[in-house]
Amino acid sequence: MSWERVCHLDDVPREGGVVALVQGEAIAIIRTHAGNVYAISNYDPCGRASVLSRGIVGTRGEIPFVASPLHKQAFDLRTGQCLDDAAVRVPTYDVRVDDGSVLVGPLAAG
Repeated sequence: MSWERVCHLDDVPREGGVVALVQGEAIAIIRTHAGNVYAISNYDPCGRASVLSRGIVGTRGEIPFVASPLHKQAFDLRTGQCLDDAAVRVPTYDVRVDDGSVLVGPLAAG
C-alpha cells in the first residue's frame, strides 16, 4: 500500500474521528486532544461492527486509546492492542500529516 491522501486535518475533530475508505479498507482516522493523529481499523472485533471512528478518545496513563461505542473495549491507538482483552487486536496503519492533509500508508509493523 502506498501513501494515500484521505482528508484535511481540520476534517478530524480533536478527541474524535472520521472514517476513510483506503484501498477497500475502512480505516478510522483518530485525532487526540494533544493533536496526534492515528489510523486504525474501523472494525471493532468485539462488537462486530465498523464503529471505532465514532468511539470515545482518551488516555489510560500514557496510552492513547479509542473505546468502542458498542461495548466500550478500549484499543491502544499506537498498536491496536485491546486494553481490556489481551487476545484481541486491530490493525493499525502508518499515518502522517503533510501541509494540513492526512495521509495513510501501509499496515504498521507489529
